[in-house]
Amino acid sequence: MRAADEVAGDGGGAAEPGVLELGLPAPVRADGLPRRVRIHEVGARDGLQNEKAVVPTAVKAEFVHRLADAGLGTVEATSFVRPSWVPQLADAAELMPLLADLAGRDPAVRLPVLVPNERGLERALDLGVREIAVFGSATESFARANLNRTVAQSLEMFEPVVARAGQEGLAVRGYLSMCFGDPWEGPVPPAQVAAVARRLYAMGCTELSLGDTIGVATPGQVAALLDELTGSDGPIPVERLAVHFHDTYGQALANTLAALQRGVTVVDASAGGLGGCPYAKSATGNLATEDLVWMLDGLGIDTGVDLDRLSATSVWMAEQLGRPSPSRTVRALTHREQ
Repeated sequence: MRAADEVAGDGGGAAEPGVLELGLPAPVRADGLPRRVRIHEVGARDGLQNEKAVVPTAVKAEFVHRLADAGLGTVEATSFVRPSWVPQLADAAELMPLLADLAGRDPAVRLPVLVPNERGLERALDLGVREIAVFGSATESFARANLNRTVAQSLEMFEPVVARAGQEGLAVRGYLSMCFGDPWEGPVPPAQVAAVARRLYAMGCTELSLGDTIGVATPGQVAALLDELTGSDGPIPVERLAVHFHDTYGQALANTLAALQRGVTVVDASAGGLGGCPYAKSATGNLATEDLVWMLDGLGIDTGVDLDRLSATSVWMAEQLGRPSPSRTVRALTHREQ
């Protein structure tokens, strides 16, 4: 029996010409890949910070709850930056109490927040935050554009933040942007990225997220950078590394697969493909979480995420923002249900 006949059935209506209803992907394991991947969901922070309109606090809180209900165990909630810098996230102090129930779940949902400096850390500590992130750059141009500091000055700013967080028992993630290409400087050498990454790791960051901020990386670059970071010259354990890809040139999933083949088990993604970067105009949306889950499900890699629930959440959020989701998987699953 032909595949199309199997889908259509014996007596039912024939499938639309050229369209084969697949449902969820059939898992086929590939050698050399992890059994489980932890998705670090960034839609509520990295996604919404790039929106022109300010999303109401209650909508943000419901978004985070829906993401957690879809099975995402790590949801980056917000940022404690100066409101004038990122007005879309100026309500961090109002939002966090609305998420307190998630920290009390079994298992608890991890709710890291971004902090830029010691003042931001104090605000986060006052609200009971248990995980933070700092945001650095591998290039001088982006450090100037994003932090108004040199790379060295930004690292000096982070040192007391990371030290104090460690004293308080907080996990600290270090974001490292422009790891593959910079709109002002061009391709970024792996050794340059590794030098900054090792500084962040040495000061006490418990996880490093390698960012392809403008989405120009290709799989060979990803492999080369990971080899540089985990090699003999001051190695960083691969268990401490995460990847954060933008999909400007459609390479995010290919780059993710290259990272998985090198042993990475933490991948950043944004529900519905929300996000970009307000300081890098060529940066388009993040890797869509649904597209990532579809690939990982197809590879038989466990994420704990319910794809249908996640897709429904992104459809709901797209409605709040007044535009369709850019995620290919969300569009495909939505079309399937119509």
